[in-house]
Order: sequence, then structure tokens, then C-alpha cells
Amino acid sequence: MMDLTEFEQLRDDVRILKDIEAIKRVKYAYFRCLDTANWGELRELLHPKMRANIVGGRYRLEFDNRDDYLETLANSFHAEFVGQHNGHHPEIDVHSPTEATGKWYLSDVAINLARACTTVGTAIYTDQYLKTDGAWQIIETGYFRIYETVTQDPEPPALSAHYLADHGRRLPTK
Repeated sequence: MMDLTEFEQLRDDVRILKDIEAIKRVKYAYFRCLDTANWGELRELLHPKMRANIVGGRYRLEFDNRDDYLETLANSFHAEFVGQHNGHHPEIDVHSPTEATGKWYLSDVAINLARACTTVGTAIYTDQYLKTDGAWQIIETGYFRIYETVTQDPEPPALSAHYLADHGRRLPTK
């Protein structure tokens, strides 16, 4: 028979496992929202005071609030863009009932039709999560590239489906 201490440990272990699964869902939804330009849902996944530090091959972007981050994403994942972002191999540590950290391996392909280029690469995301009003949110995120290639596309790809053409932000006409 289980004593009270063992029962409490089991209860805490189950809570931690449930939190890890909830955090996984947040990050999986984050990647889906990027590729589908679902800024309303993404806003709910990000804490209002979120910070970000994104380091790519030829760029470094830093943000100290959710609104600026979302605006930059909306201008990047536009109607002349195709993206595929896969986050996998999560390493999540729950430090308290309201705080956690995680690392994710990113594999991505980004086709910018307006600039006629394709970026392919991998990166390591490092996140901090905060549980607010019963829901986990990303309060800090960022990545550094493992590798990145950028190639010019002499011809646009023959896309048979292009979700962001209908759902992404329109680029200003010149």
C-alpha cells in the first residue's frame, strides 16, 4: 500500500507529465501558426511580455514584446511566402508549477517567392514557459542555426497548393 509521501510524489509526477504534454502542444501549435499565418492563435500562445532572440546565418533579430514579434512574423510569412517549420526532439524541464524551460530541434524550409530564394536549415530553439491563468505560454524564445543555406530560385517553384497566398498578409505594391 502506498503511503502519503509516495502518493504525493505520484501526484506531482503526473502533474509534471501533464505540464510537459501541454508545453509540447504550445510549441507544436506555434510552428503550425507560423506556417498558416494564424496570428490570433499565436498571440494566445505568447506571453505579452515575451522576449525573442533569433540568430540566423545573415540575421539577428531581438524583440522585447509580443506585438513587435508578431508584426515582424506577419510581414515575413506573407502571401508570397511558403514555410515549413518542424520542431522535434523536445527536452522540457518543469521547474515549478508555473515555470518551465525547453529545447527543440528545428528543421525548416522557407520559400520567398517575392525574393526568389529558398532557405533550408536547422536550428536549436531555447524557450522559457510561464503558466498564467492555467495555460502555458512562451515568455522567451530564440534559436541559433546549426546550418542554413540560401539559394536563389531562377524559376518560381510549381506550387500546386499555396495556403499563404490566400491567408498571408499582402505585400505592398510598388
